[in-house]
Amino acid sequence: MNLRPHRPEPPDINLTPMIDVVFLLLIFFMVSTTFKEDTRIRVRLPEAQGEKAPAEESRVLEIAIDGAGTFYVNERKVADREPATLQKAILGVVGEEREFPVVIRADAETPHQAVMTAMDAASRLGLLRFAFAATRPDASR
Repeated sequence: MNLRPHRPEPPDINLTPMIDVVFLLLIFFMVSTTFKEDTRIRVRLPEAQGEKAPAEESRVLEIAIDGAGTFYVNERKVADREPATLQKAILGVVGEEREFPVVIRADAETPHQAVMTAMDAASRLGLLRFAFAATRPDASR
């Protein structure tokens, strides 16, 4: 006859479901995270022979135009392709200053109209110093 009091066994904590949940969360965040390289504006510059640009000034207004004609002012996407919207975006960067040099980085496939729209919008605000970004062709071609 067993007269000792029955002691309950200590409860077991099963860690397997918790590890599964943590693993699934890890996979979810790895898949849904965007990286800085993916969010850059992809512009394939046209090629041109010419002199290298002098050292860049500290304050430059950069207007990038992708192959579809979408505008980016200092790497911030402009809401639409209307000249008035582009002017507002440029004005938000330059403020009252009118001595900003403007660098236009247009994709090689960009419609010519988009480049002219960018130049027109900047010149209407009094910005008159323009430069165009390009890459040098390979010497092997």
